[in-house]
Amino acid sequence: MPDQQSRQEPPRQPLSADELLDIVDERDQVVGQARRADAMARRLRHRTVFVLARDGAGRIFVHRRAAEKLVFPSLYDMFVGGVVGAGESYDTAALREAEEELGVSGLPAPTPLFSFLYDTPEHTWWSRIYEVRCELPVAPQAEEVAWHAFLSEEELARRLDEWEWVPDGVEAYRRLREWRG
Repeated sequence: MPDQQSRQEPPRQPLSADELLDIVDERDQVVGQARRADAMARRLRHRTVFVLARDGAGRIFVHRRAAEKLVFPSLYDMFVGGVVGAGESYDTAALREAEEELGVSGLPAPTPLFSFLYDTPEHTWWSRIYEVRCELPVAPQAEEVAWHAFLSEEELARRLDEWEWVPDGVEAYRRLREWRG
């Protein structure tokens, strides 16, 4: 029986436009691989993670994406997250992305909640929603995050009609609120 160490995936670096992604079908089964930039440009279905990060008071981490982002630059988001690399699990990607965007290490493993297919004329990806509590001081990377704050659910609800949000994040948040019922 393999020991725990051999089953763990190695730490991953932030993904660039040249990183490989698994391309998946409508059932989230891997059917190939492509460079991240090609997957985005050619609307190839791949995998993403959305992590709702809350502070010790239960407020939600909200941020404005950096202007240099490949997808949805300068828009607001209530999730941290991103693409799942080729051969990477959703769970590993969720932790990697949360730590990267929050600028922390030692975060507890995000809790998986549910998955859905995000599919528009411009984009298509399988998305897994997670939640994590971050009681560490955050220091987001400037390459990822242009502005950030922790907002209460009420403050976030007020801002939904005032700020320009990433469309996939708005859809994920809508589904999360429905899922919670």
